[in-house]
Amino acid sequence: MSTQEPITEIDTRFSSQGALALPWSDVVDLIHAADIFWLSTVRRDGRPHVTPLPAMWLDGALHFCTGPGEQKAVNLGRNPACVLTTGTNVFGSGTDVVVEGSAVRVTDRALLERLARMWREKLDWPFEATDDGFRESTSELAGQEFDDRGSAHVFAVAPAKVLTFHKGEPFSQTRYRFR
Repeated sequence: MSTQEPITEIDTRFSSQGALALPWSDVVDLIHAADIFWLSTVRRDGRPHVTPLPAMWLDGALHFCTGPGEQKAVNLGRNPACVLTTGTNVFGSGTDVVVEGSAVRVTDRALLERLARMWREKLDWPFEATDDGFRESTSELAGQEFDDRGSAHVFAVAPAKVLTFHKGEPFSQTRYRFR
């Protein structure tokens, strides 16, 4: 995954006069701090599918997990293009972040171990790494019988483009493009 600095461009058409681009390091801090993202994928017939889920920033990519039979996984199997969004639902304050990219399945055991640790530490979600992705080490969160628990596929989205929308004076819209 890329950890390079992006090309940063403030869009003056949608920004207050004199507004400055949010530094990339601040955007990464916002992504790290967020608990929930909205994942947007595309169904076979072209209709959008949007769902909230936790995601973790690691090694220049956002990572999330989903059951292999869930709609988002099915959609990504056909079309890996997706968008992850986080922010606030307030007009006059906060910053919204939109990450565009393609989802790639994570199967590297060492990376899965690191990510499972992040889920446990940040969200107290008891994942353990498997050869296929994640599996809950207890069934309390899933509400399933422990023996029936399934595995979740883990995906990484390295950003192709990130947009930020700072709401409140100065309002700003910034684009971060990756080579």
